[in-house]
Amino acid sequence: MSYSDDKLKEILTRTKVVAVVGVSMNPVRPSYYVARYLSLKGFTVIPVNPGHAGKRLFGQEVRASLADCPDTVDMVDIFRRPEYVPPIVEEALEVFPKLRTIWMQIGVVNQEAAELAEARGVDVVMDRCPKIEYQRLFGELRMGGFNTGIISSKL
Repeated sequence: MSYSDDKLKEILTRTKVVAVVGVSMNPVRPSYYVARYLSLKGFTVIPVNPGHAGKRLFGQEVRASLADCPDTVDMVDIFRRPEYVPPIVEEALEVFPKLRTIWMQIGVVNQEAAELAEARGVDVVMDRCPKIEYQRLFGELRMGGFNTGIISSKL
């Protein structure tokens, strides 16, 4: 699983609407702060968690399932254990005509689900975090003193 910086940057640049599956209402949980970060960066974030359906998070109603989300979702970010990923990907492929990316968070790898999505022409990123990649590729980690390997004139 190796992804070029150019490919990751292309995905993050073209993405507009992200359904975050497994989002938590707890602000110390990674799924919460990743979704919050993406919403602050201008992405429309649709939170998906059946245990919190109907509540509001980041200006959006929490949805019980992907089928309850608007069909404009173009990326699904998955915060679920690997064994739960295939049905999520199947549902996403069924309900989102504009789906371009399945993103599985750090520690989430499911080759079966990846092959299913890729067979339909959908990009797949596994075992990565869009928040970390965004910060790395768009120069934000550098402000914290990290050497990102990206040369930029931005401070």
